[in-house]
Amino acid sequence: MIETIQTQASPLGTPRTRAVHRAVAEARRGVPVVLAARHPLIIAPAETVGAEGLRLIDLLSEGTPKLLLARSRAEAVMPETAMPQGTPPASPEVVALKLARPLIDAETLKRAADPTLEQILPEFELTGAPEEAEAALTLAKLARLLPAMVAARVKPGWAQRREGADLLSVPAHDLAAYPLNLAASLTRVAEVPVPLEAARDARLVAFRALDQGIEHMAIVVGEPERQEAPLVRIHSECFTGDLLGSLRCDCGPQLQGAIARMGREGAGIVLYLAQEGRGIGLINKLRAYTMQDRGLDTLDANKALGWHADERNFHIAASMLRGLGIARIRLLTNNPAKLTSLAACGIEIVERVAHEFAPNGVNDSYLETKAKRFGHWLG
Repeated sequence: MIETIQTQASPLGTPRTRAVHRAVAEARRGVPVVLAARHPLIIAPAETVGAEGLRLIDLLSEGTPKLLLARSRAEAVMPETAMPQGTPPASPEVVALKLARPLIDAETLKRAADPTLEQILPEFELTGAPEEAEAALTLAKLARLLPAMVAARVKPGWAQRREGADLLSVPAHDLAAYPLNLAASLTRVAEVPVPLEAARDARLVAFRALDQGIEHMAIVVGEPERQEAPLVRIHSECFTGDLLGSLRCDCGPQLQGAIARMGREGAGIVLYLAQEGRGIGLINKLRAYTMQDRGLDTLDANKALGWHADERNFHIAASMLRGLGIARIRLLTNNPAKLTSLAACGIEIVERVAHEFAPNGVNDSYLETKAKRFGHWLG
């Protein structure tokens, strides 16, 4: 039996959640922020931080600065014999590497974060990961940046210093709670009929969270709300497959096949989620393609970048279904994780409907990996 997750989300309009919005923007600009916790840290993404950001970290921090990497990324940077054996108690998924003062140049840090770049790196020494290391990497992921952060213990009184007064402070636990809060705040903002070739009675329903960020779409065919358990497909956007017709994946045929099936049945819903590349974003998906071209499969390519195999937030799909008045569904999928995730969000799945397409000669190994390593059903 799957335990239903009961959650209490806080409004996204509060000052604390607005601080997360700002922290994401600062991370994308390479500006350091202070991670408020029992032992506050000043942090900046290795991918975007520049010379000025590194100077501020040097000026406003004390102790040993560190480069925080996802464990899977660190394994690609360091020899296997140098990796810590066992699980560190504070941050099991994060490895910390010592950085010398003054901090090394931004280009070296970027190369440590991005395995697609030529790896000309100094020897890094392992050190203990700070208590809030995972929250620091969460900020990078929320910004769709590579999960690699420069971090150091911030000096007491940093906010009173002339060069620290403008830095943003964000509570560490607010970063962890943000994805759930984002999903809980989704509201319907627009709806319009859009006749499709395979479903003339389709309409689009747009959803947006209170952060005014990327919209998610529901492609609604017919009147599924009148059915006891309508057919539903959860589809994460795929620019390369859906729009360009890329043969590297099966996303385009899956999307068009789902719409066509719902058109034939007379009703159904495709939840089109803005979660490219299983939630890592388009740029990181292209980086993962580069790693695949070097011999990794799709799962190991994501891990080499520092991401989990699947970073999607299925609370968004559950929130959209509730917004459409749907609580019981037949789920069109070959992915068992979608069943367990939706059920854990309180959606009742009365039937799993197979959704399979034959390989095309290019995506054969991709489909094989989905079956063997992600556990996808073959029918």
